[in-house]
Parts: sequence; C-alpha cells; structure tokens
Amino acid sequence: MSAPMSRPSRRTVLAGTAAAAALTAVPFAPGHAHAAGEKADDATAYRWRNVVIGGTGFITGVLFHPRVRGLAYARTDIGGAYRWDDRAARWTPLLDHLGWDDWNLLGVEAMAVDPAHRDRIYLACGTYAQAWAGNGAILRSDDRGATWRRTDLTVKLGANEDGRGAGERLLVDPRDSGTLWLGTRHDGLWRSTDRGATWRPAPGFPATPSPTGQGVTLLVAAGRTLYAGWGDAGGTAPNLFRTADGATWEPVPGQPAGTAARVPIRAAYDAHTRDLYVTYADAPGPNGQSDGSVHKLQTMNGRWTEVTPARPGGTTDDGSADTFGYGGVAVDARRPGTVVVSTNNRWAAVDTLFRSTDGGHSWTSLKESARLDVSETPYLKWGEKQPKFGWWIQAVALDPFDSKHLVYGTGATLYATRDLRRWAPQIRGLEETSVTQLISPPSGRAHLLSGSRDIGVMYHERLTASPARGMAANPVFGSATGLAQAARRPAYVVRTGWGDHGNGAYSNDGGITWAPFASQPAIAKSAPGPIAANADGSVLLWSFVHWDGTKYAAHRSADNGTTWSEVPSFPKGARPVADPVDPAVFYAYDTDAGALLASTDGGRTFTARATGLPAGDSQYQLAVAPGRSGDLWLSTKHNGLYRSTDGGAAFTRVTSCLASHTLGFGKAADGAAYPAVYQVGSLGPAGTLTAVYRSDDEARTWTRINDDRHQWGWTGETITGDPRIHGRVYLATNGRGIQYGDPR
Repeated sequence: MSAPMSRPSRRTVLAGTAAAAALTAVPFAPGHAHAAGEKADDATAYRWRNVVIGGTGFITGVLFHPRVRGLAYARTDIGGAYRWDDRAARWTPLLDHLGWDDWNLLGVEAMAVDPAHRDRIYLACGTYAQAWAGNGAILRSDDRGATWRRTDLTVKLGANEDGRGAGERLLVDPRDSGTLWLGTRHDGLWRSTDRGATWRPAPGFPATPSPTGQGVTLLVAAGRTLYAGWGDAGGTAPNLFRTADGATWEPVPGQPAGTAARVPIRAAYDAHTRDLYVTYADAPGPNGQSDGSVHKLQTMNGRWTEVTPARPGGTTDDGSADTFGYGGVAVDARRPGTVVVSTNNRWAAVDTLFRSTDGGHSWTSLKESARLDVSETPYLKWGEKQPKFGWWIQAVALDPFDSKHLVYGTGATLYATRDLRRWAPQIRGLEETSVTQLISPPSGRAHLLSGSRDIGVMYHERLTASPARGMAANPVFGSATGLAQAARRPAYVVRTGWGDHGNGAYSNDGGITWAPFASQPAIAKSAPGPIAANADGSVLLWSFVHWDGTKYAAHRSADNGTTWSEVPSFPKGARPVADPVDPAVFYAYDTDAGALLASTDGGRTFTARATGLPAGDSQYQLAVAPGRSGDLWLSTKHNGLYRSTDGGAAFTRVTSCLASHTLGFGKAADGAAYPAVYQVGSLGPAGTLTAVYRSDDEARTWTRINDDRHQWGWTGETITGDPRIHGRVYLATNGRGIQYGDPR
C-alpha cells in the first residue's frame, strides 16, 4: 500500500474481483488434455519471467530459519510465498504452480519452519474466509518449497482480510516435529499429529470461535510452552492462552487488558532472558489501529512488564493526531535483551521501528537515523523527492546469524539493513503487483506501459529493471483505473485513477512525462473508471464506476480534457473502446443488456448494433484488432469467444474456444497476414485447463504457451502481445505482477 489517498487500495477492491473469479472458475484437472483446435507441440516452449518493478505489495510475514544461515521465507497477502537465497540475494517464488481454480490459495495466511529439520516448510494458504471463497489448504514441503504435498482443509483462511499482518498462525510443536498447530479466524485452534496430513480441532482450547471475528492471531513457542493470541476478546476477556502439555490450555495470568491491549498482534521469545514480548493494538490492522502497547512476560516467574516505546496519542508538528498501534516484534538470537518492535498505521508521523538493547527499558527509533536507498525501486518515492520509512509495518525479522541484518515489510516493499543505518529494498525476485492495464506500444523506447492497483502507471524502459522514473506523476495515482493510447498517434497516452490531486492525465511523449487534465467531471474523484482515446487522440471518452460497482454516465472531451460533456447514450459503467483506424468510431459493450453499441460521430451518440449476446457479468471484455477497422473480439468467460468483422453489427461464435476471459494481440508470425492473438481461456471439452494460449491463424487453432509450473492463480484481467516482437506476450496477474513470455 502506498501513502494514504482518497481511494480504495487494492486490498479493498480485490474481494470483488476474486469473488467474480471464484464464480467463474472451471474445475481443475491435473496435467493437460489437448482439445480440438489446440496444437500439442510447444506446450512448454516459452520462457516466463517477471517484468521487474520490485515488491509493490503487502509483505505480511518474514521468517528466518533459526538453524540455517541465509535461509528465510516471506509471505504475502495475495501473491504467494517466497524463499530467500542469501548467496544469490534473491527471492524465489514458491507458488506459481497454483492454477486458475486455486487462485484463493495465493494468499498465504501463515508459515512455519521446523527447527529440527532444515528443509521443511509449511504454508497455510487461503486468501478469503468469505462464503464465496474456497476452503484453505496446508502445503508442506521437505525440500524448501521445490515440491509440495497438499492437504485441503474444511475451514477457510483469510490472508487478505483484516488481521493479515498479525503473527504466524501456524506452528511446529517444539516437543514433537510431527505435531503442528493451526490457528483459524472463525473455527478455533486445530492440530495435526501427522505433519500436516490430517487436521482436527484441538481439544480443550477455551476461546469460543466467532463467524465474524479474528480468532487466533498468533502462535509462538517459548521453550516447550505454546502461546496463542486471541483476537475476539474485546479488551476485557483473556486474549492470550498457553499450554505446557499440548492438551490443557489456560489464560495467561496477569495479562494486560484495556483498549491498548485489546488484540495481541505478534509475539517473540528471547530464549536467553526467557522473556516473551507481545505487541498489541486496539484493532487487528493493518488499517483501523489508533492505540496499542508492548508488554513482556517473564516466563519463569509470570511477571508482566509494560515496555511500550511511545504511547499513541498527541499531535504531530502539523497538528494531525498521532495515532497508531504496534505490530511487528523480533528478538536478537545472539544478543540477550535486544528486541525490535514496529508501529503500525501511523499515517501522520509515518511508522517506525524501535530498538532496545536492555530488554525494553529504553528504546531508540531507527527511522530518524535511517538512510533509505531506493535507487533499485524508484517508485518508492511516490512522486516525492525522498522515500518514506514506510506504512503498514507488521512483518519484522532479525537474522539469527547476523544481529545487524534486520528486515521489515511494508505495504509496498521489504526494507533491509546490515548496519542499522543504511536501508534498501531486499526485494529482488519478489513481485506482488495486482495489474489492471497493459499497453505494448508499436514504437518508442518502452515496449510496455502498465497500470496497477496501489502503484498507478509505469513506463517500462527495460523489462529487467524497475522503471527509472518510478510511478507516473503529475498527478500521482494510487490505483490506476484506465490507460489508453491513440492508435494512429502512439505518442499520445491518457491515464485515469484514484488520486488526491486529480484523476486524469495525458502524455505527449508516450508516457514518459504527464500533465493533468485541465478539468474533470465532478464524479471523477469518487468513481474514476476506464478511458479511451480515439485513433488520432482528438477525442476522449471517460467512463465512471465507483469501487462498490455503482455506474455513472460517461463524459466526452474534444479538447484534451479542458472541457467535458455527458454522453447519455453511452451505457453506464461500460469500458469505451476506440476504433484503431477511424477517429469517428467508438465501441462499447453493455454487459447488462448483452448488446454492442457504437458511435460514428466521435463519441457524441451511441446506438445499438448486435444484441442478444451474453449478459450479466461486468468483466466481459471487448477488444479490437490493431490496424483493422471494425474487427471486434468479445470475451464472455464461459459463454465463449465471439468475433465481429463488421463493426459489431453481427457476431459469430469462435468454435475453437470453450471459454475466453481476456484477449489481446501482438505481432503477426512470419508469413502471416493477421496479428497473433493471445488469450486466457480454455478450449474444451468441459473440464480442461484454463491456460494462456496463442493463435497465429485467426483463432482457428491455438497453442498453449504457459505450463503447469507457471500458472499464477487468477489471470483474467488483461493480456497483450508485443507489436514489435512475434511471440512475446505480457500477462497481468492478480498478485504476481506482470509476467512476460518469450518463445524459447
């Protein structure tokens, strides 16, 4: 998450996206059965890589292995889990093999390592605990995540819900490596006695589950005693429990109470001093916290001591309320009494880390002396001259082999230091962007422009390095909602999105520099939606959709955004599509009515053409083939793929496709007269895999170009080929950034 803006972040809006994906997913089939119209050759002949941005998502947990130097794991709320290779200084994604039907497992609720077995790693996966989401699963590996065995749970997990930055809810019992514990949000505490293969509710756990609460917020071992935090106590009932024998649980005596200790967020145990440090807040976070505290429990004598570094409250220099909670906590395995905690949700003064070397008697804030080097990921400046220390700091970890190797996660990156003064993102290989728009220009220095949730629009000079200019500025957007290029004037690009200083901008140099529209419709601030530029860039059409789904009338500008007028005949909330040849022509697909509408007067009026097409799903997508007037393709998910060659007067079903979720075009193959067509879909018969396909013969036949190791969960947002390189394709993912593939 970026700096605060008056717009919903990706973390808010994704629930609706994921719900739609859940409702339309086809059954998963292991392996791949080739369908009619599909070429079986080249099925794995693509090389897939991330377009490098660097981080861009909420790092919710980092876990160093206590006995293996240089080995660590990270979890994210929607983008899977990663393994750190210290020698390569790089993260390796561990869950890219999860396919379309398993999109809900890309959110990782918790991780656990086995201190007695250096190669074992366990993940508790499940993005949403809502009724429309699938159940969670436990993934277990004996080879550091190279391969996995899976146990499907009968309960749901919530890696992208409130409380996702809390402690690890998964724990290997220190007395028996075969016993694992799992804390759930709505179903209490669970236990496995066969290394995670089977699970049952843990007997004797005293807290009562709630269908809407937080449930277990943390599990931690202090020697041979296990502690469990409980998020539903309300500040009065006990919220920290312990067991010494794994069978009998009891409230920890003398534990703190009150608003500042309402929810235990994280805990860490100092084995040298026998102190258990616990951070608290008045809400589970990462949003909504305004109070908090830090306490330590001397486990040998049961004495509690408050060691809060700074009390929330008061005002900042500009008069803002300095409210926050406490989040991350880590102890130094090599130095007794050395502990680090983080503030969280401290928007006014910006969050910080506090470090103590005397067991919490005194603290030093690390923010004031920090020198942040974000040259590798310039977007972290958020359009300013200097980066901030970070927001949403709940993941904090200390390297057990290096006391000065400290890392902390934010809503956008993972910062690390080796000397407690100089900080830089430790993020190579970790890409968590949720991508919404992709354009591959036909000319210019950049082969790709992208729009994403939380980080706006970027100009990718190189695919292997984070954009040197960072996110598009003037103005800075939080989440991008629209990105369009004039087909016959590619230097002209427009973008829209959620921002505090305007919601639309244009560029005359292909997206390198930007200027805000001189004016904008009043509805733009609260409901910025997609935008289109006609073929020569002389007319803009801007559609408006609130994040809750409410649709509003579109507006038109013929003077580069200086003035706007309403277009009553344009279907509310539809995505405008410009004809790539004729500047007078626009198209729109009314997903409510199942009708194609077109304008031949530069977007002033729209009339219906083809009707009776699939309706009822706002994610149906209309695409127009480059350089061909009136050549339209319509993806309607499981209703199939349709094509019109007469500007939408009539559509024909493309029989080679069973389902089509998103479609785009790239450079034609040698000797071919038609652009390459790329799509995410399935070819049939029913039950075959949803995958990424390319066709070089106008969709008569298709070649699958991803493989079972590269699936990335839900990929139904957008796809485009490169108009200058045949075979290259760019694919948007919902949490694993931008993937690009090249034929080997």
